[in-house]
Amino acid sequence: MGKPHPVELRERVIAFVEEGHTHRAAASHFRVSPRFVNNMVILKRETGSLAPKRQGRHGGGKLQAQSDWICQRIKENGDLTLDELCVELAQRNVHVHRSSVCRLLHRIGLSHKKKSSGQ
Repeated sequence: MGKPHPVELRERVIAFVEEGHTHRAAASHFRVSPRFVNNMVILKRETGSLAPKRQGRHGGGKLQAQSDWICQRIKENGDLTLDELCVELAQRNVHVHRSSVCRLLHRIGLSHKKKSSGQ
C-alpha cells in the first residue's frame, strides 16, 4: 500500500480550490488526480481536517478472537501443522487459509518452524 500524500500538499490543493479554481484545474496544477482533489474537498467538509485516514485493516481479522485458543493448542501439541490448525478452526466454524494462521502465529511471536534435532 502506498503512502498518503503529505498534509502540506493537501492544504495547498484545498486552498487552490477555495480560491475559486475548479477541481480539474487544481488536479492539473498540482499534478494529482481529480479524484484526489474531490476526496480532499469531501474530507475537509466532513471532518474539518486533512490528516490521512488510517490505512490497512482495522482490528485483528477473523483469527484475533481465536488467538488464545491457538496458543493453547500449540502449547498442548507443538507438532501441529498449519493445515491441521485450519481443520480444527473449521470445526469451530472459522474458515481461514493457512497463510492467515501463519501470519497470526508470527504476529503473536510463535514460530511454527520445526527445530532440527541438534538444537
